Amino acid sequence: MVVSLALSVLIGLVVARGGTEPGATSTATTTSTQGGEILVGLSLDTLKEARWQADRDLFVAKAKELGATALVQSANSDDTRQMQDIEALISRDVRALVIVAHDSKTMARAVDIAHKSKIPVIAYDRMIRDADVDVYVSFDNEKVGEQQAEYLVKHLPGGKGKIVRIHGAPTDDNAKILKKGQDKVLEPYLKRGDIQVVHEDWAEEWKPEAGKKIVNAAITRVGRGFDAVLAANDGTAGGAIQALTEEGIAGKVIVTGQDAELPALQRIMAGTQTMTIYKPIKDLAKIAVETAVKLARRDVVIARTSVHNGKIEVPAILSPTTAVDKSNLADTVIKDGFHTKEEIEHLAP
Repeated sequence: MVVSLALSVLIGLVVARGGTEPGATSTATTTSTQGGEILVGLSLDTLKEARWQADRDLFVAKAKELGATALVQSANSDDTRQMQDIEALISRDVRALVIVAHDSKTMARAVDIAHKSKIPVIAYDRMIRDADVDVYVSFDNEKVGEQQAEYLVKHLPGGKGKIVRIHGAPTDDNAKILKKGQDKVLEPYLKRGDIQVVHEDWAEEWKPEAGKKIVNAAITRVGRGFDAVLAANDGTAGGAIQALTEEGIAGKVIVTGQDAELPALQRIMAGTQTMTIYKPIKDLAKIAVETAVKLARRDVVIARTSVHNGKIEVPAILSPTTAVDKSNLADTVIKDGFHTKEEIEHLAP
């Protein structure tokens, strides 16, 4: 990898590593497009969340459009399985590898293995720590955390109140970056005592049931005496709202989210979830595939910023995000065709 960082604009010029040896075979089960002269591998942490199913479908379709074949595997949130998936993709002679890491540190070994076969690696939406990652394609996750916290502060009466914090999966680097962004906004309010965190915990695997468990623990600890739940994503927000519903206070407590998943948008329409962060994954998947194909062809990729992953400054392509609530649903997710008005209004919980 060759990187040139201009002092004024900070532009990384990423030149892919050499090609792989042809003729490798594998018995691994994959999903792929048909035809296509270039093989691109996509290793997903999980397909349990609707968001990642959408990423997969968009990635596969865009790869086909570019004349490439996407080989896709999902690890079901298992580190050993993901390593096996990546080794299988490498044996299929992929020319670029895109990884959504289950564990941000464990996947460093996958990067090393890929590079030994001269395969460039893109960290997709989750940074891979302590590794020579070629490109990072994601949203600005620190900014997402800031947007969540800024919305919460703005909608707490007088910017004051008691909150419960649900952090993401402790194995996911994004969860820590989100928290960092939230902390940046909340710090002065916490120092003054205007905002108090009455309970907080990390949600294993981003599971909704983990979000519910955390809010149940908060209710056991302090009763119903809190004003907001700062939930890291829509899945944990859904679990939190289940707990609030059981206590009869759903809709009376601010609940944040992230990903603009359809159930979350339905909850926003119903008034039980307050907001989410819209991340246009169609654009992100497009960028990831285009970058992977360029690297596979040994073309130059331009990244206008970089993110340190504990080892190097990784050239990064970061997409913008938008805070969404009932007031701007029509101008964001509906206008972009991410979800339709009919979908959002249908059977809203």
